[in-house]
Amino acid sequence: MRKARTGPTLWTRDFSIITVGSVISMFGNAMAGFAISLFVLDYTDKPLYYALYVFLYTLPQLAAPLIAGPLMDRFSRRKTIYSLDFLSACIYAFMGLMIYFDLFRFWLLAAVTFVVGTINSTYRVAYESFYPMLITEGNFSRAYSIAGTLETLSAVMVPVSLFLYKQFGLAPLLLINALCFLGAALCETRIRDVEGEGKTPARQSYSLSAYWADAKEGVRYLWGEKGLLCVTLYFTFSSLAGGASSVITLPYFKETFDNGEWLYLLTMAFSVAGRGIGGILQYKIKYPAAIKYGLALGVYCLVNVLEGSYLFLPQAGMRIACFLIGILGVTSYTIRSSATQSYVPHERKGRFNGAFIMLNTAGALLGELLAGACTAFLPMRAVLALFRGIALVAAVVIIGGGKKHVKPLYNRES
Repeated sequence: MRKARTGPTLWTRDFSIITVGSVISMFGNAMAGFAISLFVLDYTDKPLYYALYVFLYTLPQLAAPLIAGPLMDRFSRRKTIYSLDFLSACIYAFMGLMIYFDLFRFWLLAAVTFVVGTINSTYRVAYESFYPMLITEGNFSRAYSIAGTLETLSAVMVPVSLFLYKQFGLAPLLLINALCFLGAALCETRIRDVEGEGKTPARQSYSLSAYWADAKEGVRYLWGEKGLLCVTLYFTFSSLAGGASSVITLPYFKETFDNGEWLYLLTMAFSVAGRGIGGILQYKIKYPAAIKYGLALGVYCLVNVLEGSYLFLPQAGMRIACFLIGILGVTSYTIRSSATQSYVPHERKGRFNGAFIMLNTAGALLGELLAGACTAFLPMRAVLALFRGIALVAAVVIIGGGKKHVKPLYNRES
């Protein structure tokens, strides 16, 4: 491995701006999101209403990315990003004031939750399709190591959110989040128009038939690009296992240990630390192109083995495993994102990212449902091992079996 020090700088004006904007909105949203979950539980005192809240937030994430994909390939992603952040700032400010003046009603939260879920899904497609356009040649791996690390480190806002919620309630946190989104939007308006006016058709010329033609062309593109198809299919199975983990891990800790919630947070903190260190390593080190495919396949297999087995270990072993999972997870994210986003043409990124996000969301939801059902007749640790075993088989069959197509995709300079 060699250090990446040559070539154009990553930290251009536009990349610096979008990174700062992302940090502001990401940390504010992480803080408010956890507090809202606590508020719903406290306000309703009914698991059914909490389940409804989660469902209404998740439901648009199945359709919105796929619908938004073709639109993001036609219209300005930059304007979409800052417009949605301005809209989010208004929504969170409105909700904060409603709660502050004691005008809150659950039906209002339900409606807003569905809208926010739609906005976040659309924003993610726009952002992930626009972000690669701000990365200079040869710096994709370093850029995505930063993105993956920041996304993970936003988890540090969860305990902060808990403390502030207990001290001040939800309204101030929502107003702080509104200011965060406003700050992010103002930053994003300063990004230059790197898309170019000539890359999108005039709005009045874009019809429903043109939209469907774009959508079908996107499906044909993904089907024809076997390397991208293999990666997308594997990560759908990986999300299936991730969904199982999300509904099993915390309940397992609560059921098995005294003060299980705190032990869970402590154990997961090792994963966050691992991702942080892994992100630094990914930023500092540039892997030779020739080893990326083999490295990625090995990482996928090892992650599934560790995640499928770590609940069977003593507590010290769990923390070591989670630390390794964190390092390997950010390595997986960096290799996959830098390879796919540097490969997909800018004019098709919206459709590819929309399909990728939708399939991953569907996989996670299916994993949550199936794993929850399996715990009725299997031990929780066995259920997680089963789902991670499925993902391990998928890695070997899809990524390993698709070597002819995936290797040229991954083994490129990015």
